[in-house]
Amino acid sequence: MARRPQLTGRAAVLAVVVCAIAMSLAYPVREYVAQRRDIAQLEQQQARELAAIKEQEDRSRRLMDPGYTRRLARERLFYCDPGKKCYVVMNERPAQGKGATAAKKIARPPWYQTLWESVEAADTGNGKKAAEAGG
Repeated sequence: MARRPQLTGRAAVLAVVVCAIAMSLAYPVREYVAQRRDIAQLEQQQARELAAIKEQEDRSRRLMDPGYTRRLARERLFYCDPGKKCYVVMNERPAQGKGATAAKKIARPPWYQTLWESVEAADTGNGKKAAEAGG
């Protein structure tokens, strides 16, 4: 009795047809997935842009309010209403925590002075002074 071959002609043709169909569908499916991803990114970008537009419209609406613009002029430009006396205090320091901030700040020489002192100390061979200038 003769043995039948493992791979018949019909099976080979069927395998080639299945591979051709798979290959022809791979590219459109990949493009579909890429386009869906692009659409999702564009929708997110559109949502961000709409939020920015809404924020700008709110700011525009606030700027149209005379009370808001008057308050901004007083705060930023030190505008004074006619008939009122306004004072601007120069070099104002906060009253609270004066001593605490002064205690925290240690008088340090500028960096270039420290650098130059360390160079001079290294030139004279005085290692102790160089170590002090570096710290």
